[in-house]
Amino acid sequence: QVQLVESGGGLVQPGGSLRLSCAASGRIFSIMGWYRQTPGKEREMVAVISSSRNTNYADSVKGRFTISRAENTVYLQMNSLKPEDTAVYYCYAYDYVAYWGQGTQVTVSS
Repeated sequence: QVQLVESGGGLVQPGGSLRLSCAASGRIFSIMGWYRQTPGKEREMVAVISSSRNTNYADSVKGRFTISRAENTVYLQMNSLKPEDTAVYYCYAYDYVAYWGQGTQVTVSS
């Protein structure tokens, strides 16, 4: 019943920009956001946004990434990308239960 579908990932050079989108269906969520994961590492929070539009960012992306939300869609504008931003990015949604998107690959490399 709930689906989170990400888009916007790809290959970009250091210093470039990407915009990720996640369209949620099935319900309205209290919290939505983005996590990322590289092989062998734990999934880490990148940015989250509440239904009231309060936001939190990982220290590593503050000043470079911006999360926004419109109804059932959450966006992550990623600027000044660095190689260490390379990961699979997962859309996250929470109300009483957590839901995850399928993930979209972001690769930052020259």
